[in-house]
Amino acid sequence: MVLSGPSGVGKSSVVDYLRTNHPAIDVSVSVTTRAPRPGEIDGVHYHFIDPAEFERMIAGGELLEWAEFAGNLYGTPAVPVRESLAAGRPVIVEIELQGARQVRSSAPDALQVFLSPPSWEVLVDRLSGRATEAPADIARRLETARVELAAEGEFDVSVVNDSVPLAAEEIVGLLTG
Repeated sequence: MVLSGPSGVGKSSVVDYLRTNHPAIDVSVSVTTRAPRPGEIDGVHYHFIDPAEFERMIAGGELLEWAEFAGNLYGTPAVPVRESLAAGRPVIVEIELQGARQVRSSAPDALQVFLSPPSWEVLVDRLSGRATEAPADIARRLETARVELAAEGEFDVSVVNDSVPLAAEEIVGLLTG
């Protein structure tokens, strides 16, 4: 399953809930060149790597998808996803719109789920309220979010995140139903 949606919609919160409450579901851990935010743990939330290592992974064909977002590189290592699927375990790949489009091309059978905010105002409040980025970065993320929200129709299913537990359980139902 591909889980995508605009920055600030709560993808990480939903994934954290799934990790805690549904350990039988594997969650891929992306690589990124951005610095960790407060509370993020290397190897759990992301693998934080330098740009040279990221470029090496691209050149070596080690990424299922990759994209540049907000000035940083993000990608999904292919091997852990393939290993989970080969073992018969459901796996969620949490990625941005560019990556979701790449996976749609390379793995058209993957269920594409769009996580949406209850409203634009809620999304703005969430992005502004996390206080982890400068105002210019928040403005850039909101500009990108408008584009991402316009792409919601490209996805197989939309899940509204008014409540992390409810959204996560809806996603579990899609995976196991």
